[in-house]
Amino acid sequence: MSLLKNFERYPLTFGPTAIEFLPRLTEAVGADIEIYAKRDDCNSGLALGGNKLRKMEYIVPDILASGADTLVSIGGVQSNHTRMVAAVAAKLGLKCRLVQESWVPHEDAVYDRVGNILLTRLMGADSRIVDHGFDIGIRESWQQAMQSVRDEGGVPYGIPAGASVHKYGCLGYIGFAEEVMQQELDLGFQFDYIVVCVVTGSTQGGMIVGFAAADRAEQVIGIDASGALQQTRAQVRDIVSKTAELVRLGREISDQEIVINPDYAYPAYGVPSAETNDAIRLAAQTEAMITDPVYEGKSMQGLIDLARKGFFEPGAKVLYAHLGGAPALNGYSYTYRNG
Repeated sequence: MSLLKNFERYPLTFGPTAIEFLPRLTEAVGADIEIYAKRDDCNSGLALGGNKLRKMEYIVPDILASGADTLVSIGGVQSNHTRMVAAVAAKLGLKCRLVQESWVPHEDAVYDRVGNILLTRLMGADSRIVDHGFDIGIRESWQQAMQSVRDEGGVPYGIPAGASVHKYGCLGYIGFAEEVMQQELDLGFQFDYIVVCVVTGSTQGGMIVGFAAADRAEQVIGIDASGALQQTRAQVRDIVSKTAELVRLGREISDQEIVINPDYAYPAYGVPSAETNDAIRLAAQTEAMITDPVYEGKSMQGLIDLARKGFFEPGAKVLYAHLGGAPALNGYSYTYRNG
């Protein structure tokens, strides 16, 4: 029985996302495993979709019940999350006030004019760049933005970075886990590992809670892209505990069931290493699967490196959770100008 049976969902996505085998990437990696991808990057017609829409499906009913007229959220300049908040606001006919903090020390000339922020503004959001550094916690600038909406006579609905510390922020990825387990019945096998990027925590957190219902939480391998491991781990721990209680999982989830690998976040959040760029190019050139330098490129790098180091046992079936984020590539146009 679904852990989500008591929670209302507002449909924003096309439905269950496809799982595809990646034969050329599997061959190029050269390890004795099979690599699959679950394509949450192709999950909706709203502004190119992505993982944040799974989260928003369970937040929208609360937004509508609140009587708010303005969604207020926060992220970096090239935030996928703020793009999706802007998309949901447009879809619901609400206003949108966004704080875009300078989370990434990146100097590409077009960084703040293309990609996610361009799409965000195209959808009518009031997007304001603030010169504050990276942090996954609750931000003063976000709270100030909500107060500014109140001062103007509006009714704000606050959505924290990544929707992660929102009460319902994890539910969509419990749904992901349940969806995977249903698809496994159709495929005729179970995945041995699920590899997913983690920064603000509710995507991996939801998967952990969802798979914990089948005692499979340790199969979820989080690849940290925050570069702030202790803060991310603490936030995932808190999210998992609160969400397990919210959905009445019926048991505690141990620290050992929360697996986060810190080895691929270097040199900093939003800054791709040479190895991240190699992983992005390999996925693109073998499967035409586009990953970004902030999130998915780093989890792809982690998957490839772990496979080549023998982390996955021979014959393992590994599912890569593709969370979206390709628009951010436009902000790194100089890096990829020659492919």
